[in-house]
Amino acid sequence: MRTTSTGDQAGAAGFHARVAEQLATLSPAERRVAEYLRNHVQDVPFATAEQLARASGTSDATVVRTAKALGYSGLPDLKRELGRHFVDSSRPSSVRRRPVDGDAGTVIDQVFDEAVDRLQQTRHRLDPAAFRRAVELLSGAHEVMAFGVGASELVARHLALRLGRLGRRTRVAASTGFHLADALLPLSAQDVLVVYAPGRLLDDLEVVLDRAAQVGAARILVTDSLGPVLQDRVDVVLTALFSSGGLAGEELASIALNDALLLAVQAEDTGRAAAAGETLNRLREALTGRDPAVYVPRRAAQRRGSAGAEG
Repeated sequence: MRTTSTGDQAGAAGFHARVAEQLATLSPAERRVAEYLRNHVQDVPFATAEQLARASGTSDATVVRTAKALGYSGLPDLKRELGRHFVDSSRPSSVRRRPVDGDAGTVIDQVFDEAVDRLQQTRHRLDPAAFRRAVELLSGAHEVMAFGVGASELVARHLALRLGRLGRRTRVAASTGFHLADALLPLSAQDVLVVYAPGRLLDDLEVVLDRAAQVGAARILVTDSLGPVLQDRVDVVLTALFSSGGLAGEELASIALNDALLLAVQAEDTGRAAAAGETLNRLREALTGRDPAVYVPRRAAQRRGSAGAEG
């Protein structure tokens, strides 16, 4: 186990790397702590072991064990590393104060700097061979089912919508609990399942992966830190890092990764994509009865005119 000083890793980036590296080796309780710490890094420097234990549904001792399992000498060591990164720039209270003070330039710089950092780190960790394999699976699928809950639902719907516009059969599974069964029922061996699961190993995710394995569907996992835990249960793991400071949208890297996959799938069959685009435009014209490029402004003007007449 690593017990080196925190000097060899920088702030939240080093912490996220440690979580990704060690998550598969942690006990279930320790994993809950690690997931909570990873999702609330901006608050960790200011929390006690008791508070972290209560928030993660574990115990003080488990919190301390988790810090050591991640390679720190203890919880104070972990908090010092994150504190150096966040105490001046990412503490929630300071982030909230800046817009009030009118320092818009600082806020813009913080958000965009963090977004660029997340995208660059995701790019550097993206395995070209895994990316090519994912494109092959998506291109050859009878149907693609995108699964995501919470914020990840938006990314799943983004992929499904854009794939549909390339002439591909798609659907989204975003339910949890009892209703998820209906989405899983038609999954077949000719389909591809794309799972967006940044860090929390949900019970529903276990059922989704088991169902895909049972029917023989290919599985692509897009994740921040669950790769080491689930790599033996999927065909491809693609890493998309979460925003460490919580300033940029947490799913930003996943959306960018989607765009890269979509462009590559389109290149696999440009004729199919072009035909789908032409059909989409014809359907839009049929629905609007006019050029879709001018339909929306005209309808907006009509509504404004009607409102004025009524007034």
